[in-house]
Amino acid sequence: MSTDATTTSATRAQRLDRLPFTREHGRLVVGSGLGWALDAMDVGLISFVMAALAVQWSLDPTELSWIGSIGFVGMALGATLGGLLADRIGRRQVFALTLLLFGLATGAAALSWSVGALLVFRFLIGLGLGAELPVASTLVSEYAPARVRGRVVVALEAFWAVGWLLAALIGYFVVPRSDAGWRWALALGAVPAVYAVVVRRGLPESVRFLELRGRVDEAEAAVRRFESAAGVAPVPSTTPAPATPPGPGALWARGTRGRTAALWTVWFGINFAYYGAFIWLPTLLVASGFSLVRSFGFTLLITLAQLPGYAAAAVLIERWGRRPTLVVFLLGSAVGAGLFALADGDTAVLLTGMVLSFFNLGAWGAVYAVTPEVYPTALRGTGAGAAAGFGRIASIAAPLCVPPLLDAGGNGLVFGTFAAFFVLAALGSWALPEHRGRALEEVDASG
Repeated sequence: MSTDATTTSATRAQRLDRLPFTREHGRLVVGSGLGWALDAMDVGLISFVMAALAVQWSLDPTELSWIGSIGFVGMALGATLGGLLADRIGRRQVFALTLLLFGLATGAAALSWSVGALLVFRFLIGLGLGAELPVASTLVSEYAPARVRGRVVVALEAFWAVGWLLAALIGYFVVPRSDAGWRWALALGAVPAVYAVVVRRGLPESVRFLELRGRVDEAEAAVRRFESAAGVAPVPSTTPAPATPPGPGALWARGTRGRTAALWTVWFGINFAYYGAFIWLPTLLVASGFSLVRSFGFTLLITLAQLPGYAAAAVLIERWGRRPTLVVFLLGSAVGAGLFALADGDTAVLLTGMVLSFFNLGAWGAVYAVTPEVYPTALRGTGAGAAAGFGRIASIAAPLCVPPLLDAGGNGLVFGTFAAFFVLAALGSWALPEHRGRALEEVDASG
C-alpha cells in the first residue's frame, strides 16, 4: 500500500485510520489479548476452586457467595480508578501495573490458610483485574483502523474465551486430582506477574493520549512504527493542543448523560447475568447430582461454545453495526438462560448451556467494542472504566443472590432472573450511539 499522492498532510489519527491491518496491529492485539486471557483464567478458576472448597472446607452457600463476590468488589474499584489513571498516566502504564498486581495476588491466594485470607487476596486480584480490562480495550481501539475497529476489539475480547477455556482445563485436570489441586490451580495464575514485564516493554502507548499530553515526538514515533509495518510513507501532521482530562463529573454533563445511563444499564445487566451464571455453574451442577469431575467436564464443553460466539460477533459487528449485534446477542443470551432454566436431563443441560455461552460471550465482545466509542479521547478511559466499575456492582450482587434464589425457586428461578437481566441490558443497548466505520475523532467532535 502506498500513500495517496494528493495527501499533503493529515492528523496522526487519520494516518492510523488509513492503514491496513498490519503485523504491528496483530502484535498489539495478541500482546493485550494474552494479558486478557490470563485475567479470564483467574476469574474462571475461582468457580472451580469454589466447588472444591465447598467439599474440602465444608463451606456453606453464604461463604461460597463471598468468595465469588469479593473479587468483584475489587474489580469495581479497580475499573473506576484504572480508567481515571489511564487518562492521566497512560494506557500502557496502567495495563502493566494492573497485570503485576493481580498476578502477584493470585500467587499469594494459592497459600491461603483460611476463608478470611482467601477473601483478602481475592479482593486484591479483583483490584488489578478490574482496572486492566477497560484499559486494554481502549488502547487497542485507539490503534485499530476505523473500518475494522469493532472487529479488532471483538478479537481482543475473544482472548477471554481462551483464558476461560484454560481455566476449565485446569479445573478439570488439576483441581480434583488432590486436596492441594486448587492451590496449584491458583499458583498458575501468577504467570501474569512475569508477563507484565513483557507488556511494559513491548506495547506502544496510545497516540491520541500522547498528543493530548503534549508528547508529540513519542506520538510521531508510534505512528511511524505502524506505517513502516504497512509500507506507507509518513506525511506531515498537525498536533492538537495538549489538554487536561476532565473529571468523572463530565460523564453526566449535558449531551453525555444519556449515553452514560444507557451504557451503565448494559454493563449492569450483562455483568449480573454472566457472573451469576458462570461463577456458580460448576457448583450448581454438583448440587444437582453431578460428580465434581463430571461437573467440570460439562463446564469445559459449555465454555468451548464461547469461541464461535465471539467469531460470529466479530463478523456481524462490522456488517450489522454495534447496536444491532449487541441487542441480538443479548436477547439470544436471554433465550439461552430461559432454556437452561427449563432443561431436564444431561443432554438438555449441555446444549442449553452451550447456547447461553455462545450468545453471552458474543454479547461481551460487542460491549467491549462499543464502549470506547461512546466517549471522546480525553474522557475515553474514564468513561470505559466507570461503566465497567458500575457493572461490577452487579457482579458483586449476583453471586450473593444465587443462594436465596435457589431456596425460593431452584435453578429455574435463578436462570429466569438472569434472563430478565439480559433483556434489561438489551433495552439499554438501543440508546447507545452507533459509530460503525467512523473515526474516533468524530466521537471527539460530537462528544
